[in-house]
Amino acid sequence: MDPVEIMLNLKSVTPYYQPIISAESQMVAGYAVIPVFRMDDGTVQNIEWFFNDPSIPEEFHLELGKHVLEKAIQYQLETDPEMDLFFNYNKKVIMKDRGENLEKFLDRQIEKGFRADKFVLQIKEDFKQEEMDSAQNLFKYLKSSGIRIALYDIGERRGGLDRLAYLKPNIVEIDVSFMKENESPYFYRDVHYSLSLLSQKIGASLLFKEVSTYNQLSHAWRNGGRFYQGDYFSRPLPEFTEKCFCKEKMAKDFRMIVSYEQKKIHAQLQLANRLNQKLKFELDKIQTDEAVDEIALKTGRACTNYTFRVYICNSKGLQLSANAEKDEDGQWRLYEDMRNKNWSWRPYFLENIVRMKVEQKGILSDLYTDISRNEQIRTFSYPLSDDLYIFLDIPYSFLFEQEGLL
Repeated sequence: MDPVEIMLNLKSVTPYYQPIISAESQMVAGYAVIPVFRMDDGTVQNIEWFFNDPSIPEEFHLELGKHVLEKAIQYQLETDPEMDLFFNYNKKVIMKDRGENLEKFLDRQIEKGFRADKFVLQIKEDFKQEEMDSAQNLFKYLKSSGIRIALYDIGERRGGLDRLAYLKPNIVEIDVSFMKENESPYFYRDVHYSLSLLSQKIGASLLFKEVSTYNQLSHAWRNGGRFYQGDYFSRPLPEFTEKCFCKEKMAKDFRMIVSYEQKKIHAQLQLANRLNQKLKFELDKIQTDEAVDEIALKTGRACTNYTFRVYICNSKGLQLSANAEKDEDGQWRLYEDMRNKNWSWRPYFLENIVRMKVEQKGILSDLYTDISRNEQIRTFSYPLSDDLYIFLDIPYSFLFEQEGLL
């Protein structure tokens, strides 16, 4: 549609509402306000694109935003004043006037009974580096008045974890529309898990949007989603839904997700227990004063069904042995290139060393990508003594054959 046509027919523009579901209550926590244009034939067209089109004059953005938001707030006050309203605002406009127009508009709505803490300002995270300080100061000011800030497109262009930590929004929005049914992209799982950890540290909540399948919901749940939005729950509607309209459906889905995750945890604990028993049995037959290379080779041969690589490090992270690796013929050989490498820089390395020393048992790692093989693996680490620790890398082929290990 032509922007001028939209502005000449503002009476045809109206807000639709897509519910945002809380993981805690499985009930509607708020609504994304979506501007639509009602055509002459009664159909509607989503015009969200209007607010992110840099070619549209700023005064158009302001006028249309005021028109849609005023209608949405009036409806919220009449229907359910406890509902949060999420509204997409043009970043360029709010940065230029430092939120002055928005603040004046909201002050008028507050006089009518609207609460500032029920307004969530959605901003696209495409700030230039020279804008970051101004954006941070603006966000602090807006949040001081009760407004919450939601950033979307985090990291899609530049990998913005550092930017997220600097801006400290209240909510981080993640679009999962890229995921297809029955697909579990490991790369995005790791990225979203990192976002989840950082969001917890800065006190932000994750909102997963464009959820249209159970698989996407499961992915969002596993990666710390507190809020969910998408056609899987409800399409945008001209009015609010019942607050508990999907509670039964969500409760059922969550039971399935939790049950599946518990089975995975059980499978991982079973594997760790098997490997603990196996290594204790095999290492009892190996002389502890043998050379570390010989211990690694013998362990690899004894555990050949579980692992493709074995090596030994000390408690400071220094690899003392060569890599004992299984070749394509199933034969175990030593490879010198990793001897004397230090692995203490790896996340959780030192924590796991201390855990093994205290608990006197091995630890199974999370899934990660092995650089040399470019495949998902796990590593099992086990204490040989107070200062020596043996590591067994478990291949994807083994994990794939076992239920719950991927």
